[in-house]
Amino acid sequence: MRIHSWPHKIFLCLCLLFAILSAQDYDNIDNIPAIPALDTCNGVFLTYTFIERAKEFPHVKNASAQAYAFKAQASVLNTMSENLKAWKMFIGFQNNEILVNTDGAVVMDGLEFPAHVGNGTTISGYPMSDLMNAIDTAGDLNQIQAKIDIKGTQFGVKPPGTPMPKTIKLVNNGFRCPRPTKKGSQMYVCCVKDPKFKNEANVTKFLPRQKADLTIAYDVLQSYGNNYLAQVTIDNWSPLGRLDNWNLTWEWMRGEFIYSMRGAYTLKRDSASCIYGQAASYYTTFDFSPVMSCEKKLIIVDLPPERAKDKDIGNLPFCCKNGTILPSLMNETLSKAIFQLQVYKMPPDLNRTILYPPQKWKIEGELNPTYKCGPPIRVTPMEFPDPSGLMSDTIAVASWQIGCNITRPIERKSRCCVSFSAYYNDSVLPCNTCACGCSDAMACDPDAQPLLLPSEALLLPFENRTKKALAWAKLKHRDAPNPLPCSDNCGVSINWHILSNYRHGWSARITLFNWKDYTFKDWFTAVQLSPNAFLGYENVYSFNGTKLNTTNDTLFLQGLEGLNYLLPETDGKNPKIDPQVPGKQQSVISFTKKNTPDIKIAHGDGFPVKVFFDGEECALPDEIPRGDGVRISVGLLRLLLIVIVVFLTIFECINSQDYDDSDTAPANPEQDKCIGVFLTYTFTKRTKEYPHVKNTSAQAYAFDAEATILNTMS
Repeated sequence: MRIHSWPHKIFLCLCLLFAILSAQDYDNIDNIPAIPALDTCNGVFLTYTFIERAKEFPHVKNASAQAYAFKAQASVLNTMSENLKAWKMFIGFQNNEILVNTDGAVVMDGLEFPAHVGNGTTISGYPMSDLMNAIDTAGDLNQIQAKIDIKGTQFGVKPPGTPMPKTIKLVNNGFRCPRPTKKGSQMYVCCVKDPKFKNEANVTKFLPRQKADLTIAYDVLQSYGNNYLAQVTIDNWSPLGRLDNWNLTWEWMRGEFIYSMRGAYTLKRDSASCIYGQAASYYTTFDFSPVMSCEKKLIIVDLPPERAKDKDIGNLPFCCKNGTILPSLMNETLSKAIFQLQVYKMPPDLNRTILYPPQKWKIEGELNPTYKCGPPIRVTPMEFPDPSGLMSDTIAVASWQIGCNITRPIERKSRCCVSFSAYYNDSVLPCNTCACGCSDAMACDPDAQPLLLPSEALLLPFENRTKKALAWAKLKHRDAPNPLPCSDNCGVSINWHILSNYRHGWSARITLFNWKDYTFKDWFTAVQLSPNAFLGYENVYSFNGTKLNTTNDTLFLQGLEGLNYLLPETDGKNPKIDPQVPGKQQSVISFTKKNTPDIKIAHGDGFPVKVFFDGEECALPDEIPRGDGVRISVGLLRLLLIVIVVFLTIFECINSQDYDDSDTAPANPEQDKCIGVFLTYTFTKRTKEYPHVKNTSAQAYAFDAEATILNTMS
């Protein structure tokens, strides 16, 4: 039957449209990747999609050196029946990527854009750090999914190749992720909860507080429509961590500015950014002249002690210590810092419950450990004693916590170094070349081994050691390279000297040299020893010495009262001709052999495994002194001793006799003359072992050799 009526045709079209819509699950398919694995995922579904790239200037012929601007998108989708708090996603970049923008997330560790992430990086959600579950939100993708638009530069991967990361995974505690699936320009993985992970009971809607070497709390104490009062608390939990003249930096992400502060201040006090920026367009009648800081990225420093009782900018507990934060082992009251700030917000965040902490936190000191800080994590609101003095507690409006951990310095990027010497060797093994970094444009060799020195040269600045080092090399019949090795470039150096070794004990001397124009107050050094050495520790005589309770191998040394200053470098007696003199502190440490009778001092047991100064791990030499005056690699010590023993057994044959059995004996002319026992040692081959290192003297090799014993007697 043919239908000619327009109303009938419209009715049929509407019915068909209704049938199509009714057959769908109405799950916003346009916003979720069409991946079959998503349907079976009961966890957190991660995706990484490469979108496009374009060749950047300069254009080069070497494909691996060509830069490309690329765009990609990552997504994190919560498919569980519970909320996902403070998500963190690792992207294993592998093409020397440099990120310039991550819309929807921030790069952890406080990296600034452009951020070099060629070895991979972890991103965390901002402003959407928590993902709700689909059940409580009726599948609202805006609440259960985070999308991150990524822009950056990558190198190599000649077209039509697709530059993809090695892997993607969720790095939240309690999750495990299989190897991701890669299909063309897309990568995805479903991360599920680990049933073996034991999580602490948490009945609140916030995450528990983190454990870290250094924690920073950001607590909102009072909240109004367009501003709030916050308190920042810095706590040092590491027995070897400290900060001197700390600088704290962060970045405002939503146009905020600081009106006033107590307990600290910003290095720049400039209201121009507010007057000529977004703030003035909203706060039209606002007087910006007394504003503390309008910078998006600012530097905050501690107040000096003389302002501690100032009613306007001080008068807070644990404030105003000139930026000193010590381990609690040294001084518990100096292991914490507090300051407060009044923050003004911008539209659309003008509700008193809309609160966002700053991001990209960093903290550093004069010569201290390198701290890597994570993003702010929303935690249970902090409880404070009631300011009225009553026994009740005041609860913060909102609280965030930033965890900062000490990271091991990259090779040649430390800020202090160690030299070795011993009573049985008249040469000092100085700090390694470029131990604390080197400039690429220096007229010296950054890869050469340092020249051995006479002991008195340790008191000279590096630039004044050349004559002594060359004269010492000539005296010891050792070649000096050309160009000469570069300096260690360290502000503080420490000499560890084996002073004595006798039947019932041994002793060492530790000397600290300060080559900076900065006085280290309340300094400390920590020495990690081998188990044999640590068990024999007896006493330290010019410093305070303590065995760390948290370890069974580390001595904590600090200056005595009144002697706790490591003074700066000063002029010599005659500045015109005499070199500068470093600040110096020294002490002898005694050890007994009662519990360690088999300790081998000259074979390495007497030298430290690690040395720290003010929490910074110092660079150690690659070698130790030997009794015969020859330098020897620590890693190859045992191997060379075995070889020496073998060669000591080879002796020169006496007597001679015609012997012509070439089928059973090596073709060696000396063998024909030998009447006795003829020994040989033949090196066959060797292969490099792991780990592979740049320093050839410290590289280990597996080797094959052959030894023969031939009886040529009657």
